Amino acid sequence: MFNNLDHQDIIELKQRINRLEAQVKQLYMKTGLTFQEDPGPGDDPAVIAALRVRDIPKAIMHYRQSHPVGLAEAKAAVEDLQKRLGL
Repeated sequence: MFNNLDHQDIIELKQRINRLEAQVKQLYMKTGLTFQEDPGPGDDPAVIAALRVRDIPKAIMHYRQSHPVGLAEAKAAVEDLQKRLGL
């Protein structure tokens, strides 16, 4: 199906995707909703639970218990997870 795409087809598909993304963004803005990605298989449920109640220190503590990293790395990882999940 996609083997016959030429350069113009690809450009048109990219434009269509951009329009769809803009429409979805507008819908989210008008409804006041935010996109929340599902947790991945490697995401620690204890960290996510702490993030859901806005307990960042506890989330960092849980992260450090399961990952051998320092405080700065754990904080950065928890902040990345928080942003990715929209929490």
